Amino acid sequence: MYAVIETGGKQYRVSQGQYLRVEKLNADEGATIDLDKVLMVADGEDIKLGKPYLDGGKVTATIKAHGRSKKVMIIKFRRRKHHKKTQGHRQNYTEIEITGISG
Repeated sequence: MYAVIETGGKQYRVSQGQYLRVEKLNADEGATIDLDKVLMVADGEDIKLGKPYLDGGKVTATIKAHGRSKKVMIIKFRRRKHHKKTQGHRQNYTEIEITGISG
């Protein structure tokens, strides 16, 4: 059984017991959250699609950790112009474990 959910402006295909890094969520570590933006639920040959979200579809997850991903370097460079600009960015994330899928 798996589901397709939307969180943080991105879509993820999840199944029970899976660990996943999503955009930062405002909740404490160890808390249980319900993700209600479920786009699709599939159980074998039985597939339910939402328009755009599935009514009564819910994915429960437990927050395991908060963190920041690796640094991404942004470099702007103009040759022969004595111009070089460097900037770094680290995105915040929340690591969750999918504990249940209902739909």
